[in-house]
Amino acid sequence: VGVCDVTTLGKVDVQGADAATFLNKIYCNGFAKLAVGKTRYGLMLREDGIAMDDGTAARLAEDHFVVTTTTANALPVYRHMEFVRQCLFPDLDVQLISTTEAWAQYAVAGPNARNLLEKIVDTDISNDAFPFMACANITVCGGLRARLFRISFSGELAYEIAVPTAYGDALMRKIIDVGAEFDVVPYGTEALGVLRIEKGHAAGNELNGTTTAQNLGMGRMVSKAKDSIGSKLSERPGLNADGDLRQVGIKPVDPADPVPAGGHLMNADGPVDAAHDQGYATSACYSPNLGHAIALGFLKDGTDRTGEQMRLVSPLTGVETRVEIVSAHFIDPEGERLRG
Repeated sequence: VGVCDVTTLGKVDVQGADAATFLNKIYCNGFAKLAVGKTRYGLMLREDGIAMDDGTAARLAEDHFVVTTTTANALPVYRHMEFVRQCLFPDLDVQLISTTEAWAQYAVAGPNARNLLEKIVDTDISNDAFPFMACANITVCGGLRARLFRISFSGELAYEIAVPTAYGDALMRKIIDVGAEFDVVPYGTEALGVLRIEKGHAAGNELNGTTTAQNLGMGRMVSKAKDSIGSKLSERPGLNADGDLRQVGIKPVDPADPVPAGGHLMNADGPVDAAHDQGYATSACYSPNLGHAIALGFLKDGTDRTGEQMRLVSPLTGVETRVEIVSAHFIDPEGERLRG
């Protein structure tokens, strides 16, 4: 079990009778029917249909959601949400406030995550009582108010637990103390980056201002049953052309070879130039689970090219690696770990 400080993630309280209607406008997938006590992954599009940010929205009450954003986009997303509220839908009964700095939040992840948290929380968090994607206002350590979300960016059984910022240091120390019997280890964003690449989770390198939901393999998330910001322009032919870029996994044919981020994908044979560019690697790391380097990237018509051998090249640095295109989900593709 490990614990990671995720306090820097953006947090926005969304409250009011029309809170769900508002979230239905800013997210391309649906939130109106999300049950109280449940969390949903959401994708925001820019007005031009390009993916802007992803995160979660947890429904703590009929009129109260907590939205999380990526760290880098905490302010831009909040500014975007306020623009939508004030200028586009001023008649909606909804209020927003950024609470990014008001809550200290920690991800507790790994096979012993539940066992550790059961020593801290004052509520039943068994799999039946608190299943994957559950959320709740709870108390910890005998009465301190807190929030608990069963969500996982690492791909492991995981929770995110939040307390008022003033208690953040004390909670971290408590987690380390009670987790000693499970050999708890603090981990940082470098380790989290490896975990999320192994799991195929998109992050800033993939949400780079040029990609669409289709590119990310999330096209089905763009609801056709409702309107939302960017949904119509995401249907433009130029963003849905045959052979467009799709997110894929990349692994070296020789496990000893590197797969550098920024390298470009070329056919197994033929010229190495811009005219024959097939895609590029966005995020790369060494996978201790697999014993070799891996990468996520975008490839033309990538959905139908699994198993194909290609070359990943970086002419400026003299790298040319023979690679195989695989699923972006290198580890636990069925998600059994995080649902257990």
